[in-house]
Amino acid sequence: MKTHTLLMPLDMHLHLRDGVMLENIAPLSAYSFSGGLVMPNLVPPVVSLEEIKAYKARIMASVPNNFFEPYMTLFYKNYDKKFLTSVAEHIVAIKLYPAGITTNSEGGVSSFDIEEMRPTLEAMSVLGIPLCVHGETDGFVMDREAEFMSIYELLAQNFPDLKIIMEHITTKEAVAMLDKYENLYATITVHHLLFTLNDVVGGMMMPHNFCKPIAKRPEDLDALLSVALEAHPKVMFGSDSAPHPKEKKECSGCAAGVFSAPIALQILCEIFEQYNKLENLQAFVSDNAQSIYKICPEFKEIVLEKRPFVVPPHYSNVVPMLANQTINWAIRSVE
Repeated sequence: MKTHTLLMPLDMHLHLRDGVMLENIAPLSAYSFSGGLVMPNLVPPVVSLEEIKAYKARIMASVPNNFFEPYMTLFYKNYDKKFLTSVAEHIVAIKLYPAGITTNSEGGVSSFDIEEMRPTLEAMSVLGIPLCVHGETDGFVMDREAEFMSIYELLAQNFPDLKIIMEHITTKEAVAMLDKYENLYATITVHHLLFTLNDVVGGMMMPHNFCKPIAKRPEDLDALLSVALEAHPKVMFGSDSAPHPKEKKECSGCAAGVFSAPIALQILCEIFEQYNKLENLQAFVSDNAQSIYKICPEFKEIVLEKRPFVVPPHYSNVVPMLANQTINWAIRSVE
């Protein structure tokens, strides 16, 4: 039977939530990943050293039997250098959300006034703290990411020593930015390597494929595949796996978020094999992230095998991407 081995896979954009949801879904990521960059958009968001430590402790308590490192992040505000110095060793990045643009982002940035942001971003540059950005405006939904490119340019030009990660990119415009500025990097999700908008609303509405930023056009999908499959050194895997209870997805006004964590590596194997690029998957899911973030994850070996696997209809009360469908790869062992 055909197998493929991955070492220390990393999920560099992960929502673990809190409370019962954290207890239910964190073990699923901890099983197959060595670590994950944990998003801070809780209610209320993670904005202090005490909250960072407490949230990390809750995560570790939920995965006691797995080797898994939660790489912690802080919710962006205009912090001063003294505060950032005090938290630098406890975080891997700071996550910036435009206000109200996605789940639990109401306290995000409402004005990209460079001079107002300068003290914080210059301090982050000096301290070596990367800035992760949910890059969307509040314009027409299909254009929001492309419209945000001018803000990425503004940030990249004004803070050349600041490492900026364009999170969960979905457009050919974002792909083009990778080679335009030395300090711009990106994460790409598994669902944006699979879906266009047709897979969300082309026929019957598919709520479990609905996320923000939304899936885009075929040419955008092609652009994402072009850099992911070649494991472009400035891109890395970030699932943006975002669990919501079933009743919050299968309803009027459903929540945005695709839950992919338990099957992400299996689907990535399928995609990379389809394009004869399995040899590049290790870099995409681990090596590039280690280089970009300067992290050294705990050793973990994941052996995947090519055999039919039926995706469960739910994990606790969360419906995964491709629920009840048969995929071509499964996890054989984790060491």
